Amino acid sequence: MALNPYIRFDGNARDAIMFYVNVFKLEEPQIMTFGSIHSEEELPPGAKDLVMHTELRIAGGNLMISDNFPGMPLQQGNNFSLGYISNNETEIREAFEKLKDGGSVIMELQETPWTKCYGSIKDKFNIEWQFSYQE
Repeated sequence: MALNPYIRFDGNARDAIMFYVNVFKLEEPQIMTFGSIHSEEELPPGAKDLVMHTELRIAGGNLMISDNFPGMPLQQGNNFSLGYISNNETEIREAFEKLKDGGSVIMELQETPWTKCYGSIKDKFNIEWQFSYQE
């Protein structure tokens, strides 16, 4: 189980990733794009090659990075969330349900192409959480 910071960029995530790779002397990570998961018909123009997800292992922790999905609101300085990653689906579901109290669901927990249980929510303090099952 881990709690990971997740930063969203406004179309320049790939540049940020390569910058951090250089700064921290990391190997180039695998980068999942929106086009690798969705067909071009499902995406707004220009979204195909944007970064949907990558992870950088820095100093023993994971920094998760993506581009903001085109058309979704993004304000620099508030462009982060916390990623709750666990191999215990029951704990994921219980924590998600508790955060619903006073919060607002962005995406209900569901199976996605990358995991059997993923969802996101803003808690009552306006902090965005992403939950993901990982074996």
